[in-house]
Amino acid sequence: MKGLFVLCLIFVIASPCLCQNYFNVVKYGAKGDGHTDDSNAFTNAWQDVCGSTRDTPTLIIPEGQNFMLQPLSFQGPCKSTTISVKIMGTITAPQSNANWKWDDNDGDYWIKFSNINGLIINGGGTVDGQGDSWWNNNGHIRPTALKILECDNLKLGPLKHINSPRNHISIVGCNDALISNLHIIAPKDSPNTDGIDISTSTNISVQHSIISTGDDCIAINNGTEFIYITDIQCGPGHGISVGSLGKDGDYSTVEEIHVSNITFRETTNGARIKTWTGGSGYARKITYEDIIVFKVENPVIIDQQYDALEPLKTKYNVLEGVSKAVKVSDVIFRNIRGTTNGKDAIDLNCARIGCTNIILEDIDIVDLDGKKASASCNSVQGSCSSCNPQVSCL
Repeated sequence: MKGLFVLCLIFVIASPCLCQNYFNVVKYGAKGDGHTDDSNAFTNAWQDVCGSTRDTPTLIIPEGQNFMLQPLSFQGPCKSTTISVKIMGTITAPQSNANWKWDDNDGDYWIKFSNINGLIINGGGTVDGQGDSWWNNNGHIRPTALKILECDNLKLGPLKHINSPRNHISIVGCNDALISNLHIIAPKDSPNTDGIDISTSTNISVQHSIISTGDDCIAINNGTEFIYITDIQCGPGHGISVGSLGKDGDYSTVEEIHVSNITFRETTNGARIKTWTGGSGYARKITYEDIIVFKVENPVIIDQQYDALEPLKTKYNVLEGVSKAVKVSDVIFRNIRGTTNGKDAIDLNCARIGCTNIILEDIDIVDLDGKKASASCNSVQGSCSSCNPQVSCL
């Protein structure tokens, strides 16, 4: 009996995880030198984290080290009701896309967390997607750097995300998430490098973050409702967008979107709703308010022919014959101020089906010389009070 006790004691001491609540990837053999593939160490550490019955078992990625990882999937469900991942150092993708080793994810992601309720990812470290070698590669589907799938009660941030091959963060099928204190950076000419994409999710808050990318700072996609976005600095990039919706004739729905206290700086768009011709569904109960725009090409825009070539948009001749589209309604643009370097400060480009109950209040946008900017609109029903520029069809 005594011998059995001693044997168990030796096992506990030798184990990197069983005697405490922190699971350091270095203790599982991770080198953290930026070159060695540390994927196996992370996988083994995760198995112990996810299998732990302790309160909030925590995966530790220590400060001052750089861990190179191949595409990895951290899967649940886990035994504890709360799981923590502390990224205090740097995790980095292979430097060249030729060195990526794909398993069965078809190039969809680099790092994925799935089916883990109560997931907390923070630590203030860096997630480096090494996207440079991907951006000119049109022959392969470019992966999302961080995909979070079906993780309810998620908390994400503070973290820094840089240079994703495609969008930096995808939130898919999640409910009740708080995303805050992120710093997301990619060159302004890097293609499709959205900061945060949200789809089929409910009750998501995004706040207190700085996003500078080559595409949408935040994109709100099909199947989302009750999204709250506040205190975001966006730019460069393509703004904060609802959509695109209705591609390939799809039925798409988005509602209860609240965007406030945003600064757009040198972005192509500011507050944007974009849909494809021929789609169906709705985008409704959307509010953009308390927004500063600085040198923004399209500060306020609804575009129901997002798929049309630019020359076709000039006179709205495509939309005159379009009777099927994602219906846009109950939209408020309120207290938006600043400067534009584009053709129209306000562009409401709706299909024949029309955009209804579009309310603009307290808008003051001028060109870079301080002169009056212009506005354009088509098939819009609503009102415009205290608007500069005036919108002729409202």
